[in-house]
Amino acid sequence: MKVILQKDINGLGDAGEVKEVKDGYARNFLLPRKLVLPAHTGSARALEHQQRLLSLKAERRKKAMQELAGKMQSVQEVEVGVMVGAKQKLFGSVTPLMVSKALEEKGYSIDKRKIDLPDSIRALGSYKARIKLAEGITVPLTVNVVALNEVEEEEEYKTPAERAAEAAAQEAAENPEAAAEAAEAETSEESKED
Repeated sequence: MKVILQKDINGLGDAGEVKEVKDGYARNFLLPRKLVLPAHTGSARALEHQQRLLSLKAERRKKAMQELAGKMQSVQEVEVGVMVGAKQKLFGSVTPLMVSKALEEKGYSIDKRKIDLPDSIRALGSYKARIKLAEGITVPLTVNVVALNEVEEEEEYKTPAERAAEAAAQEAAENPEAAAEAAEAETSEESKED
């Protein structure tokens, strides 16, 4: 069955296109949800109207993206903070989502799929990226990757029991009255058991 797509459908096509689909798929899924119109001679006018609407929508979108690109010229670089380990090695890599969040902090809501990063960013430093706003509209961006934390080269490993003893000692030092009450309660419980 030939149908005219009313909306963009993943795996099938964009709105306004004429596609050949299986009869059951069209009758049971696409038509009840008003995602398509049957393509026959009477719907040719509807197809033309749909295509006109799509071209107007595309023009408006392109104009809005050009305005956004003009505003974004002031944002030439963005800083992304990442966790690093020993020898300044990143845990993972910098993703477009991280860059999108950094841009959002500057007041620009950009979809992560529009951010084009170099292959993979796995070290601290500056990297060149692009934001693809629309067909033919790109904005250059410098991504500065900086460390959020400073981890010492060799941290002494402590067992959970050692960490618990340290925490108890620290708590006793901060609040000696509570530590004395806890010790008294512990000794009274031991005497009851005997």
